[in-house]
Amino acid sequence: MSLLLFSLRGVPDDEADDIRELLTEESIDFYETPAGNWGVSMPALWLRNDAELVTAQSLLAAYQQQRAITQRALYLQHQPKTFLRAFSARPLLYSVYFSAMGLVIYASIRLLFELGL
Repeated sequence: MSLLLFSLRGVPDDEADDIRELLTEESIDFYETPAGNWGVSMPALWLRNDAELVTAQSLLAAYQQQRAITQRALYLQHQPKTFLRAFSARPLLYSVYFSAMGLVIYASIRLLFELGL
């Protein structure tokens, strides 16, 4: 009897490819069902042999743990830059920018009042 090993719904292509490769390297007999034309069917990886379930689950658990670590590291490397991070990295540069903006605003307002508007 076939056993569901891993659902592929919502899984990135690179992760699905890695799991297929991992199962193939370990000589675990599996097959894949696609989502179908309308995406109604269940895309998944299924085991043909029930005896390989424990081995396959332990391999997947180790892979998922390692992937979580690497993906978290990639996310932390590419964190979006916030204003506070940018200001703390270059406080002198941003101080010059703010001073220049203040000077432009001051000159604009002073010119408005001198012209009597």
